[in-house]
Amino acid sequence: MDKCIGGQFTFSTAAAGMCRISQYGRIFGGGSVVEPRVLGQTGLAVSPMGLGLAALGRPGYINLGHAADLARDYEFARMEGHAHAVLDAAWEAGVRYFDAARSYGRAEAFLAGWLAKRQITPGAVTVGSKWGYTYTAGWQAQAERHEVKDHALPTLLRQAAESREILGPYLGLYQIHSATPESGVLEDRAVLEELARLRGQGWKIGLTVTGQGQGDTVRRALGVTVAGERLFDCVQATWNLLEPSAGPALAEAKAAGLGVIVKEALANGRLTARNNDPAFAARRRRLEEEASRFGVSLDALALTGVLARPWVDVVLSGAAAVEQLHSNLAALSIPWDQRDGEMARGLAESPEDYWHTRARLPWN
Repeated sequence: MDKCIGGQFTFSTAAAGMCRISQYGRIFGGGSVVEPRVLGQTGLAVSPMGLGLAALGRPGYINLGHAADLARDYEFARMEGHAHAVLDAAWEAGVRYFDAARSYGRAEAFLAGWLAKRQITPGAVTVGSKWGYTYTAGWQAQAERHEVKDHALPTLLRQAAESREILGPYLGLYQIHSATPESGVLEDRAVLEELARLRGQGWKIGLTVTGQGQGDTVRRALGVTVAGERLFDCVQATWNLLEPSAGPALAEAKAAGLGVIVKEALANGRLTARNNDPAFAARRRRLEEEASRFGVSLDALALTGVLARPWVDVVLSGAAAVEQLHSNLAALSIPWDQRDGEMARGLAESPEDYWHTRARLPWN
């Protein structure tokens, strides 16, 4: 049994397959090199790129081309096998953070089944999940409502118990799913006290944020305390080359000791070759010119732009296929230089425009 980073991150050679640890803490596997790091001050060891399971745990999602990724084959066992293949590829490449949610269909169950099947020990991986949305699509790609948001205490109690039952000792980070000022969750003392109780039992507690007011929500979360102790250990937010507005608040969170996870780094596929919107054509050409300098795909360049932020601990790949994951992982091996930074400054949209566009992406 090998260890890295203060004994927090342990790996079984048998469980890891092709993975091995050098004396410097690097994970080698599948030709890539991943430097393990600690998530803020949580003590949880993670990889700079994690895998989010939003597109793997249910038939429908808003990513461009999601239906094609699943070959429109939503039979349960085949979807589970497909998810396990992507998880295998991630593990072999050194990915050690996996992110699920109660509303991601069967994502938690797929992940738990894979961990058991591969005999991966709890100390070898960090798993995060979320509460606050209930999956309501009935295993259909098209549904009147795919998920229902509710940040009340009964939902927390029910979903925390469900997540614990499924993921057991693997679950290390539990997050409020899409906290916003409108939900009132950061002012609900009963919810905050229950989260503090869960924290006292060993889980690290985080929140994910969304929408135009992400920065304000992050700053509000930094001031949340229970019994005089700060509640949140981690924040997860959308940050990408089209929507960088939360950056200053995330830098403040990092400086305060919170872990920082970035989601939707590819803007639900808009920062990939799948974006054929004529209004995006000029920006796409600029991105592809820069990507060609390094011999990588557009998505890898966009992810490199996220990894270059000094306040980022983990950026999530939302890959729904093995080839997408491999393309994303190329981001770990290329630089982000001044020329890229200058190019990126011309890509950003206003938060209002970005979130309006995202709200119109079709479930598929």
